[in-house]
Amino acid sequence: MIKRLHFPLEIMLVCVRWYAAYPLSLRSLEEMMAERGALVDHATDHRWALKMLPVLAAVFRRRKCLLASPGESTRPMCS
Repeated sequence: MIKRLHFPLEIMLVCVRWYAAYPLSLRSLEEMMAERGALVDHATDHRWALKMLPVLAAVFRRRKCLLASPGESTRPMCS
C-alpha cells in the first residue's frame, strides 16, 4: 500500500485522521502540522488522504463486523 515513506507513518495517520474527522481545510492542516514541527505540504496531505482513507474504511468496516454481537437485531450485514 505505502512505499517509499518520506514521513513517519504516525505523522501520515494523524494528518489523515484529522482531515477525515474534523472540518479542516488542507491548508489549515498544513499550518497545524507546521506548528508541531512537521513541514508537510497541503498537496501531500491530500495524496495521503486519497491513498489511505479507502484502506482505513475497509479495515474499520471489517472490524465493526467482527465486533458486532451475534444476537443484535441492528447487526450490519457482513460478508
